Amino acid sequence: MRRATLVLLALTLAGCGSSGGGQLKVSAAASLQRAFSAYDPHASYSFAGSDQLAAQIRAGARPDVYAAANTALPESLYRARVVGRPVVFARNRLVLATRSPRIRSLADAARRGVTVAMGAPSVPVGAYARRVLAGTPFGKRILANVRSQEPDVAGVVGKLEQGAVDAGFVYATDARAAGLRTVPLPHAVVSYAVAVVRPGAAAERFARGLLSGRGRQALLRAGFLLPP
Repeated sequence: MRRATLVLLALTLAGCGSSGGGQLKVSAAASLQRAFSAYDPHASYSFAGSDQLAAQIRAGARPDVYAAANTALPESLYRARVVGRPVVFARNRLVLATRSPRIRSLADAARRGVTVAMGAPSVPVGAYARRVLAGTPFGKRILANVRSQEPDVAGVVGKLEQGAVDAGFVYATDARAAGLRTVPLPHAVVSYAVAVVRPGAAAERFARGLLSGRGRQALLRAGFLLPP
């Protein structure tokens, strides 16, 4: 299965042209910063919300590679014929993170007076959180406690580190990097997809490396899960 995936990716990229050389430019979800920087420290990165990066590409921005914290955004760009076919390269888990000893469950985050941060509805981490909350009996009360809606997961982590909120919905990898305590959530595994925007040898190597090699090892060290 891995070999078939690599062959498909190589064929997709090979038919798309050449990026023209220069330093590799990668637009990637904020939650990938630690793993990607360790994987290729020489690339030029733009880390932000996956939705913001996708909007930039739609508006004409041309990084070499786009990596998102979901599959819907890369697929949408692929259908618009502005990126190559996306490939799922990793998974993560959404968690409720906190430094407060008072919060040990979703029910605790629903109590009156508790302050919560989450991603904006358009960013994957925010969309995932709302989807999970919709399936719990605490969803409406937790949403009523939201005091900050951030443009990416780094913003939510920042609010937690500053002590500005009691709890926040982040990815497990970000909570681990920040040393935050976590509460597991039901049905909260999410998939990440990568697509080449400006094909070329460096972009192809970077994308393939996320499926096998140094990129995959960097992802695993950062706490990401293997794709299905």
